[in-house]
Amino acid sequence: MPTARLARFVLLLCGLLLIVGTRASAAEQKPNIVFILIDDLGWSDLGCYGNTFVETPHVDRLAQQGVRFTDFYAAGAVCSPTRASIQSGQYQARLGITDFIPGHWRPFEKLIVPEVTGQLPLDIVTPAEVLQGAGYRTGYFGKWHLGGRDHNPDKQGYGTTVVTGGRHFAPRFRTTPRVDIEDGTYLADFLTDQTVDFIEENREEPFFVFLSHYAVHIPLEAKPQTVAKYEDKPKPEAGINNPTYAAMIEHVDDSVGRIMAKLDELDLAENTLLVFTSDNGGLRQTYTGTGPIVTSNAPLRGEKGELYEGGIRVPLIVRWPGVAPQGAVCDEPTISIDFWPTFAEAAGAQLSQHQTIDGLSLLPVLRDPQASLDREAIYFHYPHYHHNRPASAIRAGDWKLIEYFETGNVELFNLEQDISESRNVAGQRPERVVRLKRQLAQWRDSVDAKMPRPNPKHDPERADEWWSRRTRKPLAK
Repeated sequence: MPTARLARFVLLLCGLLLIVGTRASAAEQKPNIVFILIDDLGWSDLGCYGNTFVETPHVDRLAQQGVRFTDFYAAGAVCSPTRASIQSGQYQARLGITDFIPGHWRPFEKLIVPEVTGQLPLDIVTPAEVLQGAGYRTGYFGKWHLGGRDHNPDKQGYGTTVVTGGRHFAPRFRTTPRVDIEDGTYLADFLTDQTVDFIEENREEPFFVFLSHYAVHIPLEAKPQTVAKYEDKPKPEAGINNPTYAAMIEHVDDSVGRIMAKLDELDLAENTLLVFTSDNGGLRQTYTGTGPIVTSNAPLRGEKGELYEGGIRVPLIVRWPGVAPQGAVCDEPTISIDFWPTFAEAAGAQLSQHQTIDGLSLLPVLRDPQASLDREAIYFHYPHYHHNRPASAIRAGDWKLIEYFETGNVELFNLEQDISESRNVAGQRPERVVRLKRQLAQWRDSVDAKMPRPNPKHDPERADEWWSRRTRKPLAK
């Protein structure tokens, strides 16, 4: 073979080998993981879940590029329990974090409810600790609500952290560690800045970043120009029609758009597992019955702070190019304890030395959204007074049973036929009630769920008084 032709052949062969090697290397890469948690976002608050008032183009585009889950549940009806479930992979009843920390208190009600564990135990192995062991850089930005400084995310495997608390505009929110912030800065923008900076700085290594927004939690606060847009927009008769709340949702949608743009800019999107969800259902109105009407979770019944679907069924969208099909919908019941094993499996992390994991990896339903997971039921335990009475619940297939602890009464719903939980069919299905009650009780025993007990100081005339666990005094109405 002539020398020139031989040289061209060698160059061509080397090029082919380089392409094959590059593709093999890309296939073996650990995916980056970006987890975006919104606070109090309801199931029907987004355009891709049927909302026609609020504008969420970036989240809607994310749904078009990934898998949208219709039957995904926050493990808790309020924030701290769900956050504990995400960080532990366990039902939060195992940890005693069954209400927000430090929890509600009604000292004259029929039942004394369990006191809440005040922090995520440091011996819990979080996803960040698992992923650090697999070579990941880790970051956490935003609300934590799982304990004070000695139990912050920097003590739980998150290498770069800024924990925030307070309200939505500087200087009315605080940061740990302290960061100088210009007055008037919107918290959602600040947290997004931190997150995109983390992605930029760690783009050469696999990373796991947890963006934990405080929006759309009350107090309702948003940028005036966005509020004005929704004040001028024709309002639907039902659903979201609070202009400030709609503006807050748009602000977190903008946050998602900025993160998607940064991943595109750095050519990281194709190798990034991006998750968007909420910590509990939407809030209609504060538990004291005062303040503005915030939202509606219709067609779901109920709201944050109760075990009807409106309190626990929330949006979940997952984008993972090359793994999760674009524009797919998954109807399989899933729950926030499933994130821990999902992230561990995606990263190829070793699991044998870690704590009991109650969740299941979502990878089977990400690869095939029509697949099923191998479990009989998912469970909920909220033995506290809030928007409803202390209760537990079980969902097994299309059936859901709620058991109330004051009376022992139960409600049974077929969610396939009655997503609004408007028809209690317990009286028509006594055998199913017995079976599900038994299954729920066995689960409570298995996780050592703390139960309420009779209150010797019960006073019907004062039963509706709310007291502060911090001050040990009544809350002003």
